Amino acid sequence: MPLLLHLLRRCGAGLLVAYATGSLSLTLAAQSPPPAKVSASLKRVFGEGARVDSLLVDTAVVLRIWHADSLLAFARVRNVKGKDQPITYLVATGPDLRLRDIDILVYREAYGGEIAYDAWRKQFRGLGPDDPLEVGRDIRSISGATISVNAVTLGVRRTLADLALWRKEGRL
Repeated sequence: MPLLLHLLRRCGAGLLVAYATGSLSLTLAAQSPPPAKVSASLKRVFGEGARVDSLLVDTAVVLRIWHADSLLAFARVRNVKGKDQPITYLVATGPDLRLRDIDILVYREAYGGEIAYDAWRKQFRGLGPDDPLEVGRDIRSISGATISVNAVTLGVRRTLADLALWRKEGRL
């Protein structure tokens, strides 16, 4: 069965990922980032030689990133509610579930876009499911972006908790 058809049957309207001829091809549900943004983010974090497939866990799609036959990482694309609009972000971890990076893929609010800057995002790198990820403690707030900072931080914490649970249950 062709990979694209297999993933379509497996993921339905969620996230469909295929790696073909050196480029990622993505189809995402509503509130989704442009596929080129997801591809660029994954390439930036994991490099050109990374291969991506997906795994459906419950109703969640987990991206698995490989290099040759070695599992490099897991990633998820998620949405959280900002002040008025959804914020679409990517969480990328190593196989040990320590954060490699987060990426703000689509920021729709009028204010607070500074959360997409590397200077803010880099404070997540190296943190894992056992770290508290608390704004004001581990994570700096941004004046004028308090709601966005709290929403993304909570979303990242929940994503790490989900991945840790699924790994513990043997589903990753």
